[in-house]
Amino acid sequence: MRVFGIDPGSTRTGYGCVDTDGTRHRLVTCGALSMSSKAVLASRLQTIYVGLSRLIRESGADCVVVENLFHARNVRSALVLGHARGVAVLAAVEAGLPVVEYTPAEIKQAVVGYGRAEKTQIQQMVKLLLGLATAPSPHDAADALAVALCHAHSARAAAIGAAVPPTRRERSWRAVRDLPAARRSAP
Repeated sequence: MRVFGIDPGSTRTGYGCVDTDGTRHRLVTCGALSMSSKAVLASRLQTIYVGLSRLIRESGADCVVVENLFHARNVRSALVLGHARGVAVLAAVEAGLPVVEYTPAEIKQAVVGYGRAEKTQIQQMVKLLLGLATAPSPHDAADALAVALCHAHSARAAAIGAAVPPTRRERSWRAVRDLPAARRSAP
């Protein structure tokens, strides 16, 4: 499965695409679309839409995953971010792909094992999970890859969830990491 992740932003929108079989992941592409904060919002939104439309089409993705706006301290910032998310979703829908959304806490939990992880922790885990020599940069690209990896992990969990339900002890990354290999690889 090829998953295209998007970390929307009004001045920098991160994107990242990974190939995954649910257990192993391979980087396809990543980066960020950058716009001047001095440009009018309509122009920035057009840049996001055109850029993401092209990238999604070229990636050959099977689905698009977008970071969902969970809360914001500033109402104006939330509205502007909502516009950026909207054009990202529109680009995916017009490409004919299913769109999935996860909150920042769900993404951090799935990738790092801690719902309040810092940007550097996310970059390092993305680096490890994809077997990269260096952490993806800028952090928006790493965040977009984390969004894609979150879906890859969640899709696998949904597919095998009924076969081996996690015990209370296995609900965190640290607990699963410390399990015997035979239990970790059980279907």
